[in-house]
Amino acid sequence: MAIVSTTCSSSSCFPTLTLSSRNLRKHNRSRGIAFASLSSETSLGVKITEGNGNLPKVVLKSVDGSEAEIYLFGGCVTSWKAPNGKDLLFVRPDAVFNGQKPISGGIPHCFPQFGPGPMQQHGFARNMNWSVADSENVDGNPILTLELKDGPYSRAMWDFGFQALYKVILKSNSLSTVLTVTNTDNRPFSFSTALHTYFRASIAGVSVKGLKGCKTLNKDPDPKNPLQGIENRDAITFPGFVDCVYLDAPNDVQLDNGLGDTISIRNTNWSDAVLWNPNTTMEACYRDFVCVENAKIGEVQLEPKQSWIAEQHLSIS
Repeated sequence: MAIVSTTCSSSSCFPTLTLSSRNLRKHNRSRGIAFASLSSETSLGVKITEGNGNLPKVVLKSVDGSEAEIYLFGGCVTSWKAPNGKDLLFVRPDAVFNGQKPISGGIPHCFPQFGPGPMQQHGFARNMNWSVADSENVDGNPILTLELKDGPYSRAMWDFGFQALYKVILKSNSLSTVLTVTNTDNRPFSFSTALHTYFRASIAGVSVKGLKGCKTLNKDPDPKNPLQGIENRDAITFPGFVDCVYLDAPNDVQLDNGLGDTISIRNTNWSDAVLWNPNTTMEACYRDFVCVENAKIGEVQLEPKQSWIAEQHLSIS
């Protein structure tokens, strides 16, 4: 059992924990977890510890040797290592871990707004503290569920009650996530969202397959007036600046990261895809990553008590 209390600041809440774990028949599970001290193991293969900038993070380790790291600030997965120790995600060298700015890299959340709009760029979910709602281990595979709820910080930008649950599932050669957004308000609301995934790459050798035939919104050269088109390439490469939305994208895209890995990016209910590489506008690191993002560009409308669920499954062969 876990006993939880919460301390809140003006922008976010910091939970505290008294924890003991329990074993179930086929898996080990702990619910309602927060923390009193770092470096506590909540379930087999799920450990809360201190990360960069003294920010709390959760480390997942599978019995097969794969690992993942998730910061509670932003609910951001910052590392996914295969059993051979190779990290398939990328965090930019200019990333700031101060609990004030979003973490630039890994898998940041864009919610409840993708891109620019009436609130801050990409919304507020990547700039708030998520809490640990649940952890378990099934057949040696750790599973973590994070939770984000509305508060004064979010309501100052978007005055609705909501709950977001984010489940992260680590297996030997895959990292899966399930995002569930529930309207807890008494009014309907709408939102757009994305997982802004940064993959480690050698950009000169990167290609993305599976998007041929999609309608495109090309934000180069003018992001405010994207050019509409149709993707006619079997394999998309990145010889220069790329910022392009693919509407009604297929649920399986293949990424060759130029480093010898082919990553399958499968999804359920993420209707669109986004490819981004800043090229020389980010001279220090553009050669070392590519963003292949699952997105919901068109707004989702939820009535009170309704939920929207989307899944992402990353795997290497």
